[in-house]
Amino acid sequence: MLQSGGVGVRLGFGGAALGNLYRAVDDRVAEQTLAAAWDGGMRLFDTAPYYGLGRSEQRLGAFLGRRPRDAFRISTKVGRLLEPDAALAGAGERHGFVAPLPYRVRFDYSYDGVMRSHESSLERLGLDRIDILLVHDIGVATHGEDAARHFADLAEGGYRALDELRRAGDVGMIGLGVNEWQACVEAMTIGQWDRFLLAGRYTLLEQEPLHGFLPGCLAHGAKIILGGVFNSGILASGTRTGGPMHYNYQPAPPEVIARVGEIEAVCDAHAVDLAAAALQFPLAHPAVEAVIPGLARPAEVDRALTLAGRAIPDAFWTDLVARGLVDPAAPLPVSPVDVGG
Repeated sequence: MLQSGGVGVRLGFGGAALGNLYRAVDDRVAEQTLAAAWDGGMRLFDTAPYYGLGRSEQRLGAFLGRRPRDAFRISTKVGRLLEPDAALAGAGERHGFVAPLPYRVRFDYSYDGVMRSHESSLERLGLDRIDILLVHDIGVATHGEDAARHFADLAEGGYRALDELRRAGDVGMIGLGVNEWQACVEAMTIGQWDRFLLAGRYTLLEQEPLHGFLPGCLAHGAKIILGGVFNSGILASGTRTGGPMHYNYQPAPPEVIARVGEIEAVCDAHAVDLAAAALQFPLAHPAVEAVIPGLARPAEVDRALTLAGRAIPDAFWTDLVARGLVDPAAPLPVSPVDVGG
């Protein structure tokens, strides 16, 4: 079990759903979901100002504020400032979040923007410190032609703010929270980072980061926290449910559906649950510290814990490699995950 300060962190809690991502979650269910995660041993909790425009931070802070402070780690993010706007009160859905709090979003990766974002997150969380502070969505996937301008703001000021907060002990670690590993590679040229939260790019379907990025993280001294290990759903549901199949937040293309179907055939041959394999696979890499599935209901927490602990025979993994479905350079799991705590 990987540990930090005695805290088990192999399976963490992704907090976007607690911001009402795509569907409303009432306060009672949010509390029950977090309680199930805590009781199951989860001690790493990720959130962001963007998630529900402050709602996820508020919910996580209210729950964790009643737990011993040294018993958990929380990560949140900078890069988007929330600015109050009473005209937005009662909005049904914005940015994919149902009933978000009444704030406008403004990107700001500057020194002042990072400092303001950090202070505002502490207020919403009601905590005395943030363990991991991540630069959110810096890169081409979010900013397109504006990416270079925003990265310059980070390089010329935002990184200095993060480093000052880390040196002062106001945050424990700093890093990036992104959907593209290339942004992390660029960031490593401007400073020293501790953690990269990478969504969807090192999974049972995708192993491109094996060749360059993940070894580079080890050399740099940064660990990886992985979100999106189900690639937006297709590795959780598979191809046989008859329902919509999503990959990278979009309808899955035919070639992805076909590849998942091939993986499912190997799952059948070894009596393996596809979702369990998807959850456990990336944890075998020495650069990967934790995976953080997004969880919105107690039942989802229970399922994640079950999947993480399910035994998978070694022959299943070697069969995937032999059939060209997993990169032969990928480290393979050898035992169920211990979520710790």
